Amino acid sequence: MAEEILIENKGFVRTIRLNRPDRLNAITGLMLHEMNTALKEADNDINVRVVIITGAGKGFCSGMDLKQAAEGKGIGGEGALAPGGGAVHMNTRDIVTVTLHEMDTPVICAINGAAAGYGMDLALGADIRVMSSTAKLAPGFAKRGIVPESGGTWYLPRLVGWAKACEISFIGRTMSPEESKEMGLVNQIFDANTFEEQTMAMAEEIASNAPLALNAMKRLFRHGLTEDFSSHTHHVLLQLVMLMKSNDFQEGIKSFMERREPDFTGS
Repeated sequence: MAEEILIENKGFVRTIRLNRPDRLNAITGLMLHEMNTALKEADNDINVRVVIITGAGKGFCSGMDLKQAAEGKGIGGEGALAPGGGAVHMNTRDIVTVTLHEMDTPVICAINGAAAGYGMDLALGADIRVMSSTAKLAPGFAKRGIVPESGGTWYLPRLVGWAKACEISFIGRTMSPEESKEMGLVNQIFDANTFEEQTMAMAEEIASNAPLALNAMKRLFRHGLTEDFSSHTHHVLLQLVMLMKSNDFQEGIKSFMERREPDFTGS
């Protein structure tokens, strides 16, 4: 049986690739388990400064495998979320999109093809979304009798506002790359012929910056969603004091004065 998640490393960038191309990377319990593990390992690896999530083949993620669900198997069947099937006790540590939200490592979602249902929710949990010129977003939850179950109900109103979130979800119409970018759901549209190269170039540009600062920014952005301004400013100052004691801060100042590119070590 083929691995349902592929992991590739290039410098400080780790790519996590959904690998069921024959089913447009429709999710399974095994895929969710492997991906949750892969995300946690990446976040704990000091040599990983940026994570790219993408799909193998023509699709990014087609969401629930409807064929399996119709047969009472897979996601939607009994014990669906267990890696090998059977009953399982669920908690938030096992949920991929919760792990994704709690990561300090910057994450780029490279939407190389159709992102439907869970695939769209997964994409919304990334820090940056880039989209192939031939890809599409398909929020068809209402057409399948369910809700955006893996973060969409939290992310959408924050990304596009209440009214737009309702329009996207209630109607469930498939969106083009241009529509997705116009609504603020994706950052960039890259040509399909050079999609992976352009995505990697963006990731490498981010990875060249100070990793401790990147991680701190992401934590502060996340905490800022639930803090009042005064409390948040206090936490920013505490973080700043710690960063100014780092070797990376000294390297940032030194490289600026010497008019050269910095060489950050994450220390």
